[in-house]
Amino acid sequence: MPTIPWPWTKPVVQENIDKTTSQFKKSLERIPPPLLALTAFAAGSATTVVLAIFHARYGRRLKNGDWITPDVFARKRWIKGVVTTVGDADNFRFYHTPAFGWRWPFKFRRVPSSTKALKDNTLHIRIGGVDAPEAAHFGRPAQPYSAESLAWLRDTILGKTVYCQPLRRDQYSRVVANVRLSPRILPGALVSGKNLSLEMLRAGWVTTYEQAGAEYGESTKEEFLRVEAEAKAAKRGMWKHGVNAETPAEYKRRHASASSLEAAEAAKPRTKQGGQPRGWLRRLFFL
Repeated sequence: MPTIPWPWTKPVVQENIDKTTSQFKKSLERIPPPLLALTAFAAGSATTVVLAIFHARYGRRLKNGDWITPDVFARKRWIKGVVTTVGDADNFRFYHTPAFGWRWPFKFRRVPSSTKALKDNTLHIRIGGVDAPEAAHFGRPAQPYSAESLAWLRDTILGKTVYCQPLRRDQYSRVVANVRLSPRILPGALVSGKNLSLEMLRAGWVTTYEQAGAEYGESTKEEFLRVEAEAKAAKRGMWKHGVNAETPAEYKRRHASASSLEAAEAAKPRTKQGGQPRGWLRRLFFL
C-alpha cells in the first residue's frame, strides 16, 4: 500500500519513500516470527530498565532526610527544589522537585503549601560552611543581629527554587549541603547560580564555620575567610559597628561551658561598638 502523498512532497521524493517502505516490509517478512517476537521483547525490556534507572537516579523525589541514602552523599549530585520554610539563619526546609512538570508550560505537579501536606515531605537543609548568629533557644537570649540575618535569608530564598548538593548528615539529622541560588536567566542545568554561603558571608550576616566537620563544597576554607574579611572591612551586616562582636561559635562555647544561664550571661564579653569618629581632643585623652 503506497504511503499518503503530502502536498509539498515532490513526486521523485515520494517514490523513494514508497520504495524504502516496501523494502523494509519485505525485510521484516523474512525474519522468523519467534525471532521477531524475541527481538521486540528484548527491546522493550531494555527500554524499561533504562527508564527505571533514569527514574531512580533523576526522577524519584526525595521526600525527607530518611530517603537520602549513603550513595546519594557519595555521588554528590545536585538536586533542585523549593524552599518552603526558613527556621534559622543557617538552615531551611527544602521540597525536592525532580525531573519536570513543576513549571509552565509543562506544569502538572505542584509544591504543596499547607503545613499538613508538607509534613514529612521536606529535607531539613543545613547550609554548609557558615555559622549564623544564634536565635533565642532553650531559654538562651538571642545574639545581636540574629533577626536581621534571618530576615536576609528569608528574603533571599523563601518560596524560591534553589539547588542543593547533599554532603553529609550532621548530629541533628539535618542534611549539610552546598547550596546555590537559581540562575536569573538560563536554566540551572546549563549554568550555576551564586553560592548561597558566599553570598551570606559577603552580605555580612554569617561567619565562616571552622569547627570539626566543616563543609565548604566546591570552594575552600580560605575563600570563605577571604570573603568574610572583605565584609568586615566594608562594615557590612553585623560588622557595621566593628569586628569585636562575639561570634556564633564563641556564643555556643560560652553557654556550653557555663553551669547555668546566669553564669553564661555573667561571662558575656563586653564589646566596644563603633560610633561616630572621635575628634582629636578625645583621641588625645582617651587613647
